[in-house]
Amino acid sequence: MQTFYFTDPGKVRSHNEDSVTIISNDRNEFVLAVADGMGGHKAGEVASAIAIEHIRESFYMLETMGTKEDAIDWLRLIVKEINEKIFEYADRNPESKGLGTTLVIAIRTNDYILYGNIGDSSGYVIKNNTLHKVTKDHTYVGMLLTNGRLTEESAKNHPGKNLLTRALGANDPIEIDIFDIDNSVKGLFLCSDGLTNMLTDEQIEKTLNSDLPIEETVVKLIKKANSRGGTDNISIAYLKKESGDK
Repeated sequence: MQTFYFTDPGKVRSHNEDSVTIISNDRNEFVLAVADGMGGHKAGEVASAIAIEHIRESFYMLETMGTKEDAIDWLRLIVKEINEKIFEYADRNPESKGLGTTLVIAIRTNDYILYGNIGDSSGYVIKNNTLHKVTKDHTYVGMLLTNGRLTEESAKNHPGKNLLTRALGANDPIEIDIFDIDNSVKGLFLCSDGLTNMLTDEQIEKTLNSDLPIEETVVKLIKKANSRGGTDNISIAYLKKESGDK
């Protein structure tokens, strides 16, 4: 497997509220995660860091992800624990009230792939050189799309596009949407909305299908997003299957 992740503040924001990671163990099990914090300086970045650090700590405490059912239970548990940690931080630091974070996470083992998300950071898979979005945004516009009250075209510039309906630190109890993915996909691709607000899925797909090394591919996507305005922090986590990988 080839993996690479990167985060960039973009061209407008003075600080970066995103956090991102890719972690693995000696059983060829991978976890990718992107968290996009909200709440302003010293708040959003804290929330996203709490999420990613808790995922890392919890993963490294496991000997293995276990069965698919075990992994689903783990996802639900860590989300509950992250949510509690963020609320506890807000209680101890009243000036940070309103902090929260999105989360998109992927688990890949030799036997299964799972995606989970809260908020509007996106999870994609690459199959037959085509990019497919797996996750569904927890936004006002996402709700209108699901209910058939809005078309994909009219959703692109809707004023409620970034109005979250679900986020860690904002909802209690919290629920994570979980998706069971075909294990034959070629790549896993996670990103914050700093990328998807600047580039279309078609533009992302074209770059992913280039012959560049994985590191250069990720950096090129971030440069493209910045060249189109870079209005938000941009984070990417990318796993690419090599020939011969199970």
